[in-house]
Amino acid sequence: MNPDFQLPVSEIPMAPNTSFQYDRIIGRCKDIFLKKMKDYGTAWRILRVSSITDQIYIKAQRIRSIEEKGTQKVEEGVDSEFVGIINYCAIALIQIEMGNESNLEMAEADVIAHFDKHVIESKHLMENKNHDYGEAWRGMRTSSMTDLILMKLLRIKQIEDNSGETLISEGVAANYYDLINYAVLKYTYDFSVIFGFFFFFSSRRRHTRSSTVSWARRCV
Repeated sequence: MNPDFQLPVSEIPMAPNTSFQYDRIIGRCKDIFLKKMKDYGTAWRILRVSSITDQIYIKAQRIRSIEEKGTQKVEEGVDSEFVGIINYCAIALIQIEMGNESNLEMAEADVIAHFDKHVIESKHLMENKNHDYGEAWRGMRTSSMTDLILMKLLRIKQIEDNSGETLISEGVAANYYDLINYAVLKYTYDFSVIFGFFFFFSSRRRHTRSSTVSWARRCV
């Protein structure tokens, strides 16, 4: 798919339920997160936040590379990278909250509680911004969403290099919340573009059939 594809403004369908789509995507991410925890435990507790930032950066850079090249050689799809970004952001927020303690093991119930806390906070932030801006993000190019994710990561890396100090900007945690939302909305946007294609061409086909029938009836 062309990363710069946009439907004409007049042809953009009525926006689907963003809140419902958000919950579906987060639900999938959480399911994968918990399954991996069954396999690996909470080994991610050893990671410093800066290392998590770098891991997310690699995933976002792969997405951009695939968008620009239009092909991929590794079978793993781009959607798995978005899941990884969202889950690593949740991990980063847990690490910021708890710190790098010597005890790396966490009970599953505790992990779920912390995960839910941060994704609920992210969704609350998204809903507040969506209230003010409407569904404006649906009119963005898909490539722009990827670039915004990378820009946020570069900001986080700079703040980390400055030992977490900022003069007027939000801190690292606030940027991670934004990253979760950018990744979820980008994931949602890709689905919406496919939905838009279907809606656009189906509507045109219906209109064409209707016009043809009307013309045929006039000719009888």
